[in-house]
Amino acid sequence: MASLSVPPVLTSPRNDAIALHRAFKGFGCDSTTVISILAHRDSTQRALIMQEYRALYRQDLYHRLSTELSGHHKKAMLLWVLDPVGRDATILNQALNGEITDLRGATEVICSRTPSQLQIMKQTYRALFGCYLEHDITERTFGDHQKLLLAYLGVPRYEGPQVDPSAAAYDARELYRAGERRLGTNERTFIRIFSERSWAHMASVAAAYQHMFTRSLEKAVKNETSGNFEFGLLTILRCAQSPAGYFAKVLHKAMKGLGTSDTALIRVVVTRTEIDMQYIKAEYHKKYKRSLADAIHSETSGNYRTFLLSLVGRDRY
Repeated sequence: MASLSVPPVLTSPRNDAIALHRAFKGFGCDSTTVISILAHRDSTQRALIMQEYRALYRQDLYHRLSTELSGHHKKAMLLWVLDPVGRDATILNQALNGEITDLRGATEVICSRTPSQLQIMKQTYRALFGCYLEHDITERTFGDHQKLLLAYLGVPRYEGPQVDPSAAAYDARELYRAGERRLGTNERTFIRIFSERSWAHMASVAAAYQHMFTRSLEKAVKNETSGNFEFGLLTILRCAQSPAGYFAKVLHKAMKGLGTSDTALIRVVVTRTEIDMQYIKAEYHKKYKRSLADAIHSETSGNYRTFLLSLVGRDRY
């Protein structure tokens, strides 16, 4: 369930565009107005506002925002105003080709999306950046991590809830034989099963593994693999079992300890606000005995804090 709060009675996209233009005029930017509008419009409404802004002022709203805002607030807002598929493609391009390569960020986006989302994302990536996503992955990754990502992008997995328990038990045995039962690891088996099976099936495989071998599949992955390959497998497994639980953990890690991983914090907030942020907030509170809004308030400041909290919303606990 989304956390996005949209007013019951909306002003027209044209009037929103006019209000935004006024917020940009003069000395400095009226960030309060910008946040009050854009943080409370869904993706369709934001797209209409951007169309109206271009029609009225012959200027791209995205470009205007990039010149008016700064810092983490700018980075978060520029991702937020994009359509969801374009946003994922942009995050991937920044992670693979930016000043700092973020292979874990790219892996998270790929391994936490559905097959249908990935197919549209690949097409959008090609349209926006003039190259195939698979090409950039091949250029930036290697080994089993690369094989997993390419397989996960290429296989049209089933997305429904139905599971064959006997098939799940068979896969659990296959993974046991490929890992904990033998000396060394048969990575090809892990890649094949994790990339070809649905989330519902993988959740059933994990349950069967625990039942048959009295140890968790997650622990087996940690023992048998390492690095970004391990990270990709764990992302698939955790999202299969609980997407909200997975992203709650990512957010906690981003804000844990000294300093904040703003890239991860922004990525999760802007990509999940219109999907399942309410469930993520509930999982966060359940796991860490603290509201997500309180954690964000403690780790951020200024317009950046205001914007993220506008998207996440206040927790009801």
